[in-house]
Amino acid sequence: MKTQPLHCNPEKGICELPERQNKAITAKNDMGKKPVKILYFTDPICSTCWGTEPQLRKLKLEYGEEFEIAYVMGGLLPDWTYNSGGISKPTDVAAHWDEVSTYYQMPIDGDVWLEDPLHSSYPSSIAFKAAQLQDEVKAILFLRRIREMVFLEKINIARWKHLFNAATQVGLDVARFKQDCEGQAKNLFQSDLDLAAKYGIRGFPTFLITGDSNHQRMLEGYKPYSSYESAIMEVYAKVRKRRYKKSWMNLFDKYKTLTTREFAELSDLSQPQSEAQLEKLTLEGKLSRFETKNGVLWKLKMIQINLRIFSE
Repeated sequence: MKTQPLHCNPEKGICELPERQNKAITAKNDMGKKPVKILYFTDPICSTCWGTEPQLRKLKLEYGEEFEIAYVMGGLLPDWTYNSGGISKPTDVAAHWDEVSTYYQMPIDGDVWLEDPLHSSYPSSIAFKAAQLQDEVKAILFLRRIREMVFLEKINIARWKHLFNAATQVGLDVARFKQDCEGQAKNLFQSDLDLAAKYGIRGFPTFLITGDSNHQRMLEGYKPYSSYESAIMEVYAKVRKRRYKKSWMNLFDKYKTLTTREFAELSDLSQPQSEAQLEKLTLEGKLSRFETKNGVLWKLKMIQINLRIFSE
């Protein structure tokens, strides 16, 4: 039986690709000057990847000075022609996304698959490669934005008009973005697909972590934060953990939007403690909230950002 890629089994913690065999992996430690290199195989509509955002964001805060990360788009949903199993059409995904939202404690609204279903994850993957051609930092912001659109706002990110809107919102040159989406980004996306096939990637998220002497660890699927931390320490014994400020203002300065689960992971507070603090800050007019049926996305109000900049 073929694997259904959009059935991201919480027990296995991975969104699996169909009919791919794992292979021995050898990656060169040549991405840059930092001692640890990470290849992150992912997809814009991978719900387990969205569930892993809290751990990844914390990893960047504590160990970001020690590693470089390359985002590789893996092509989770080419189209609907080959699917089989428990999920065989877009409407089947709706209830599944609601289920995994509860499991990962990350807001996901599956109703996009009822209201305006996606036909493929390829357009959004190509769009991400186009964003990378302009600016790596803005590309990560772009990926975050389109994930918020599809998981929380029920926006079909297979539609180019929505991808162009996201590009505008994160400050990309939209004319160039459009040109790259129609040209060079397609080739870059194909290179990502080839890379995933070469390494025998079976699903998302997959992290291939390489340290000194090409010592490697592969992490597949949803893992607790300690697993990522241990993997980096294993491949690079000299790794240094960085302390960061865990105040709410510092966290929202770094990450402009946070879910309750993300705030809890980054602040080292419990989920109830985090929710209480975020609600209090909202009542005080410091945060705004975007509420879905399965959770909330919190954002620092622009007036607070402007006042801080003015005071500095």
